[in-house]
Amino acid sequence: MADCLASAGGFSRRFLLSGATALALTGVAACGRKDEAAKTPEAPPKPAGPAEGSLEWAVEGSWRNAQDKARDAFRHPMETLRFFGLQPRMTVVEFWPGSGWYTEILAPYLAKGAGTYVAALFPEGPTADPAQAVLNTAFRTRFSSDKKLYGEPQFTVFGSGSGPVTTAGTAELCLFMRTLHGWMAAGIAEKAFADAFAALRPGGILGIEQHRLSPAEDQDPVAANGYVQEAFVRQLAAEAGFVFVEASEINANPEDTKDHPFGVDTLAPTRLTAPRGQPVDPEFDRSKYEAIGESDRMTLKFRKPE
Repeated sequence: MADCLASAGGFSRRFLLSGATALALTGVAACGRKDEAAKTPEAPPKPAGPAEGSLEWAVEGSWRNAQDKARDAFRHPMETLRFFGLQPRMTVVEFWPGSGWYTEILAPYLAKGAGTYVAALFPEGPTADPAQAVLNTAFRTRFSSDKKLYGEPQFTVFGSGSGPVTTAGTAELCLFMRTLHGWMAAGIAEKAFADAFAALRPGGILGIEQHRLSPAEDQDPVAANGYVQEAFVRQLAAEAGFVFVEASEINANPEDTKDHPFGVDTLAPTRLTAPRGQPVDPEFDRSKYEAIGESDRMTLKFRKPE
């Protein structure tokens, strides 16, 4: 303070004495001091990536392996599930989820949102297909192993002699994801639609993704090549009582010529090089099939009437 007063030589002594207190209070006399103003605390950094519990979070999930994520370019899970109207508190029944490609997205999303995921697995019992039984066991083990991530999925079965896939009238969304041709081969396609109709509440949605046959082609009743006409799917849905809502080209692939030697399974992800049950053919040229990618698929949305 003394140094500062001394430096004010141009002022009278009377002024300096009478104003000393005011200078001290206002801080004008505190020349040479460092600014002691409090700094505003920095906001904590925002977490990287999408918000936990969002559909984006589930699709980008670190628990999904690289091979499954690579298929997003053909299966478009985000766009497909949004098209079907998926919401976090829904009860969702997926028929024949296989190894769980969609389950690893749906189960965490619904677990975080207080929804319910129901897997209607392959038929079980003494007459069950051994390969399907292995898939069922692996599926149950995998999705029961981490309650924090997957919640508590419900497991039921769907087949020719199965009962209800869930309590009647409680589901908001049922999903048939690339499975209809298998049911046509087994003679249970009509039962699949009936079981989904029974499971859904009024206003509930049936979402279907299926390999699409050209309308100019004749429909094989057992869909041996894996392709199904869109008109045929709509007919099955209507006969079960569903109302058609909308179609999407989300999963369309115009490069798919649908005339492959081993049907749709010639393409990725199955990549057959010989008929099923026969050894792999190392001489089979896969180049043009790899260039196609995965199949051309219809994506259809139906509603159970109110």
